[in-house]
Amino acid sequence: METSGFMGGFNKLLEWISRLAFLNILWITGTILGFGIFGFFPATVAMFAVVRKWMFGKEDLSIFKTFWTAYRQEFLKSNLLGLIIIGFGLVLYIDFYFVNHAASSLKAILYVPFLIITFIYICMLFYIIPIFVHYDMKISQVIKNSFFVMILNPLSTFFMLIGSFGILFVLSYAPPICILYSGNLLALFIMKPAVNAFEKIGSKSKLVFQEQ
Repeated sequence: METSGFMGGFNKLLEWISRLAFLNILWITGTILGFGIFGFFPATVAMFAVVRKWMFGKEDLSIFKTFWTAYRQEFLKSNLLGLIIIGFGLVLYIDFYFVNHAASSLKAILYVPFLIITFIYICMLFYIIPIFVHYDMKISQVIKNSFFVMILNPLSTFFMLIGSFGILFVLSYAPPICILYSGNLLALFIMKPAVNAFEKIGSKSKLVFQEQ
C-alpha cells in the first residue's frame, strides 16, 4: 500500500515536471515566432494564462490549446502593454544615465528619488501580467491597479522579489536548464501570491473587477 502511494506520488511529480517543461518550451517557441521582441509578451501572457488555470484546479487542460489560444487572442494587446513597459524602462535608463553623469553635488539628491521610482517600477512588474490574465481590463486599468495591488500587499511583493531573484540566481549557474525551467518557474512563483492578493483586495474593495 505504501509502495503504491509512493509510486502514485512519484508519477504525479513526473507528470508536473513534464507539464512545466512543455510549457516552457511553448513559451520559448512563442517568443521566437514573434521574432523575440514581438513574441515575448504574448508568449508570457499565454504562459501565465495556463498557470492561472492550473491554480483554479484545471490541471488536465490542454496546455498546447490553452497557450496558443491566449497567444493569438492577446497578441496585439499584450504587445501594446509590452511597449509601454519597455518605454518606461527606457525612460528610467535615460534617467540613470543623466543621474550618473550629473555633478557630484547633485548625485546624492537625484539618486534617492530615482531608486524609489525604479523600485516601484520593478515591483509593479510582478503584478502587471497576472492582472492582465486574471481580469478583463483596459491596459490603463491594468497598470493603475498593478500599482495599487503592489502598495496594498508589501509582504507578498517582498517575497516575489526575493524568490524571483533567488530563482534567477540559481538558474544562472545552470544555463542549459533554462530551456526547460525558467519562465515557467517564475510564472508559478509570481501567479500564486498575486491571485491571493487579488482575492484579498477583492473581498474588501468596492471596486468591481471582471475576471477572465
